[in-house]
Amino acid sequence: MARLTIYKNNHDDSTVISNLFIDEYMKDANDAQIKVYLYLLRMMDAHQATSVSDIADKFNHTEKDVLRALGYWEKRQLLDLDYDNSQNLVGIHIRELSSKDGTGDECNAPAASSFVPVPAGEVSSSQNTLPAVKAVMPFTVPAPDKDAASNPYEKPCYSADQLQEFKKRQDTAQLLFITESYIGKPLTAPEMKTILYFMDVLHFSDDLIDYLIQYCVDKGKKDFKYIEKVAVNWAEQGITTPKQAQKASARYDKNIYAIMNGLGKNCSPTAKELEFITRWTKDYNFPMDIIIEACERTVLATDRHRFEYAESILSSWKKQNVHHKTDILQIDSMHQQRRKTSAAAPKQAANRFNQFTQNQYDFDILEQELLSN
Repeated sequence: MARLTIYKNNHDDSTVISNLFIDEYMKDANDAQIKVYLYLLRMMDAHQATSVSDIADKFNHTEKDVLRALGYWEKRQLLDLDYDNSQNLVGIHIRELSSKDGTGDECNAPAASSFVPVPAGEVSSSQNTLPAVKAVMPFTVPAPDKDAASNPYEKPCYSADQLQEFKKRQDTAQLLFITESYIGKPLTAPEMKTILYFMDVLHFSDDLIDYLIQYCVDKGKKDFKYIEKVAVNWAEQGITTPKQAQKASARYDKNIYAIMNGLGKNCSPTAKELEFITRWTKDYNFPMDIIIEACERTVLATDRHRFEYAESILSSWKKQNVHHKTDILQIDSMHQQRRKTSAAAPKQAANRFNQFTQNQYDFDILEQELLSN
């Protein structure tokens, strides 16, 4: 009987991820770094080429984010980057994973091997000393930005001893307690390392960290990856105080912009104006359509003290339990009805006999009192 040839029509539609990556490397990486590494594995298994710009477009990141992610994994010896003499990235070597000295801390791993730049198409002699290489991907992009290679805000890898020393500081306990109160749960070790990063690298004060956590939680964001992105953004803007952060965040808050625009203002709100806006959105808990309605009525009514005038409208609506614009229509209708009733009532002519409070007498009672006397 002839031998049978066994084959299939489809290719493998899966990417194998090492458990070692999940157990030891993934926990300390941010979302951009994880996405880039997994995507490289996927493209390698599919034998497809890619580029920094393609990866950036794929995950809606900047090219700097992608280059930082590549640099991160190179430092942790998960991959190596090849450059030519013009400092163009021409290859990525994805390494076989190995345990980090049995300690579970990548900080103890030796530095990644460096490459001597060579012309495109040639292989660096230093590659002969590299560990087993899983694959080589064709990769040609412009030279990485120097700022990306030396990122001043890159998050260090803190050891357990460093974290323990941080927790022993006199002011740390209060800061961690406040953070846990905002987040609503005990902090994990990576989250405490992020707080340490804010102080150690970004040089944030306790007050600024307090405001940062509160700001993110108020926006409904309790994930530390998001909080870290906001912190780095503030650091890049040179923000060092809560007041500066408040002013900067107000410029990018769509609701604040809409309210300021609704009141005919095209500048950043003052601290007093922010108090009004916070009261309307947080304390009164009005939706934006009701606040904008009050702003439009304010602009039609006055050119001065518009925040105070809008406050009088919104506080009145709050007392009348306004929740929707239909409630406002009912209040307007009742107000118009009262005005009509008042206008239809007969008016007494003013004279010296009726320009005082008129008393109401019960003449039957008065007559009985007189007869009894």
